[in-house]
Amino acid sequence: MKNVFIIIGTIILILALAGFGMVFAFRELTSSVVNPIRSVDRDIRTQVAQVLNPTPTIMPDPITIVNEIKPLARLETIQYSVEKVITAETGQEILGKLFGDRLLFIAHGVVIAGVDLSKLESGGIVITDGLVEIDLPDPEIFIATLNNQESRVYDRQTGLFRQGDPELETLARQAAEEEIYRSAIEDGILQKANDNAEVFLERLLDDLGFDEVIFIPYVPEEISTATPTTEATPTP
Repeated sequence: MKNVFIIIGTIILILALAGFGMVFAFRELTSSVVNPIRSVDRDIRTQVAQVLNPTPTIMPDPITIVNEIKPLARLETIQYSVEKVITAETGQEILGKLFGDRLLFIAHGVVIAGVDLSKLESGGIVITDGLVEIDLPDPEIFIATLNNQESRVYDRQTGLFRQGDPELETLARQAAEEEIYRSAIEDGILQKANDNAEVFLERLLDDLGFDEVIFIPYVPEEISTATPTTEATPTP
């Protein structure tokens, strides 16, 4: 009887081991079949994503055309960093909720001013016994432009039956550049540019051994700061 139990136990053990081996083999077979399918599926998904959302390719033309080379003698003496809020809108009448288009543009700009020494007239510098008398050219704005990396549309609202006008942001950017320029002028950037140029040149000439430097006073001309009328209305 004891031998019978031993034989039965041995048979059960053999069957259990065989069953485990079959399960393991089945798992290996399933993995060998399913994994390639999953890999193909991932590849297809990746290709579809690349088709629907392609990566931009930038290919500069190797040929460069230099249209003009111009020598400059600009003495940049001051830089303004300006921020303006521009509201641009159209169709904001009675039916504005249905057909209007309105955006809020946050503009960051840079204005650089100074003196163009190439415009120094003959006789603009007179030297007498260690005394230097200088009649500087009028200061001017060299650069007044937007910083496109920091400027952005903060908010936009369109009517229920209207799509956003692509030209509205362009008008807002144009108005922003004009406002940045106007703000710098009204803040006296030209006078500050002239004063800084005088300080710089006086130090330079003093280091060169001149006893005294005199500048002909700068008389500002009346500069129009009016902004052309557009649909982009600057917000104070």
